[in-house]
Amino acid sequence: MATRTAMAVVMALAVAGCGAGDDRASGADGRATGAVTVFAAASLTESFRRIGKEFEAANPGSTVTLNVAGSSALANQINQGAPADVFASAAPANMATVTEAGSADGTPTIFARNQLVIAVPRGNPKGVTGLADLSRPGVKVALCANQVPCGAAARTAVDAAGVALTPVTLEQDVKGALAKVKLGEVDAAVVYRTDARAASADVTGVEFPESARAVNDYPIVALKDAPNPAGARAFVAYVRSAPAQAVLAEAGFQAP
Repeated sequence: MATRTAMAVVMALAVAGCGAGDDRASGADGRATGAVTVFAAASLTESFRRIGKEFEAANPGSTVTLNVAGSSALANQINQGAPADVFASAAPANMATVTEAGSADGTPTIFARNQLVIAVPRGNPKGVTGLADLSRPGVKVALCANQVPCGAAARTAVDAAGVALTPVTLEQDVKGALAKVKLGEVDAAVVYRTDARAASADVTGVEFPESARAVNDYPIVALKDAPNPAGARAFVAYVRSAPAQAVLAEAGFQAP
């Protein structure tokens, strides 16, 4: 009898333990709970902050923490074991770094697209109308580094335009390139349309035709070693939902 009682207690504790783990990741009503850590491309900063707040409101008991940086840096962090639940990249190439290393849980999904513009100070003092103007003497330009999605896209657009362009600085993410314009350290930077729109109080986005040759697809995926697998899957699903897509569209992202 004592042995049966002890076994019953052990089984009850085991069931209770499993239930506690499930509650942390998914509430009794099926909604996600617990912390969800999202590694997101720098160009998603403003949109994902808003989407994160809306996700928390739709999933009481959840908290979204963003780590934003260049997609290449984030991919390296993930593959080196940084604790993260979700990865949202600004280009498939950086996502491939994660999937090929076996760090993804499932197949990434494209959830948005983005296009380049030339960011110039308000009033456009240098009269920039296209990429060719960036090669004029005395025009200082910032680009993203080539390994960063905005840098790779900019290089594709510049090559398509047949322009010989020598930037004065190569930044590690799009926010760094944009900051150079806002601080008056350069006359122009090639950045995403969404980033120029978010900084419209300080900069103007100049459209140029070659940007159509370098549109970036944005993939998202839950991660294999996610501390909160249910929360990761729920966040990925939410990003693809109508409310989140409306936030992205308002920011200037294109539908996938």
